[in-house]
This record gives sequence, C-alpha cells and structure tokens, in this order.
Amino acid sequence: MARTSKVNIPRERILYEAEALFAARGFYAVTIREITQAAHCNLASVNYHFGNKKNLYMEVFRCLWKPRANRILARFDSFLAERKEVTLAAIVQAVAEAFIRGPLSDDERLRHSQLMIRELARPTEAFEMVVADVIGPFQRKLAELIRPFMAKEMGQLALLLHIQSIISMVIHFNFARNPVGQGYDAQFKDELVAHVVQFSLTGLNGAGEGVVQ
Repeated sequence: MARTSKVNIPRERILYEAEALFAARGFYAVTIREITQAAHCNLASVNYHFGNKKNLYMEVFRCLWKPRANRILARFDSFLAERKEVTLAAIVQAVAEAFIRGPLSDDERLRHSQLMIRELARPTEAFEMVVADVIGPFQRKLAELIRPFMAKEMGQLALLLHIQSIISMVIHFNFARNPVGQGYDAQFKDELVAHVVQFSLTGLNGAGEGVVQ
C-alpha cells in the first residue's frame, strides 16, 4: 500500500515502499526500478539517499526494523519493571506480552515478521546486524534473568535452547495469527499468553509458579 500521502520526506517514502517490496518478495527478487515506481521517485533520488540497493536494504533494517524491535523489547522491560517480584513466570510472560500483545500495528507486525523470515531463509548482512544489535543482546539478557531459576548443572547451550524455544513459540503465534482456527481477539491473546507461560514453565521445570497476573 502506497504511503505517499503520509510521508513528506522522499527518503522516508523510499524506505517505506522499499520495505514493503522487500518484505513481500525478498532482497534478491526486488529491483531498484520497482522501488522507484512504488515510491514515485527517480533513480537519482535512490542513489542520492542510499547509493545502491544493498545500502537501501540495510537502511530499512536500521531505520524501520530495529526501532520496531526496540519497541517490542521496551514492552518486555516495562512489564518486568511493573512486577513486585521478578519470577520465572514473570520473565516468560514478559516475553509473551511483548510479542503477542506488543506495540506494533498489524501492518508493522506483518512487515517486521516477513523481513525476518526472509533473512532466516536467505541471510544477508542485515541478519548479521540484527543478531549483533538485537537478537544477541536480548538472548543474553534473558539468559541472565532465567539462569538463577535453573539447575546449577544446566549448561549454557541447554539454557540458550530453552530461550530459543520460548522466543520461537511467541514469534510463531504472533505471525501465524490463525493457528487453530480462532479469531485473534483480546480474549484469544489472553489464552495464548497463558499457554506460552504454562508450556514454557513446564519445559523449564518450573510449572509450579503459575501465571503472573
């Protein structure tokens, strides 16, 4: 969907339209000509602002993808900050809340997820940046939070696999909006969050904690 009526700065318009194309078809399948047509600009505008398609793609992740990811992580932090006590259940629920009830609109969520799925299937330098700047730091934060609740003999690899399982589950439910033939309304989100917490706690050997309200 064109955003030219909402974006006055040509650079931003190019970014938004390029992101839509990259999300729908991937970096390699999209041409600069298609981007200029969608953004209603000429090649000189793209070259002036970004230099080439690769730089434009990287800027999509720096200027659009990463700020959205940071909004999700900020929701995680704020949820935990509101808890009187940081328990294992609270940590898992914070993850579920951030992704499933997170701050993104449906349009943002779709583009955000599609870009990442394409990077997982065929990584570029953008994936390396995302891992270094977003995924890696968040995994390390979760590991530090969860480690005190785990058995001392649990190795770092096992801990990271547990964390990856939790994140994978919430991303799946966030992207696959109709996984069980159920409308994705507020009540269903409540059920999803509760399910993620209970299922994860069982896997983490902490099912007795229950769901934090």
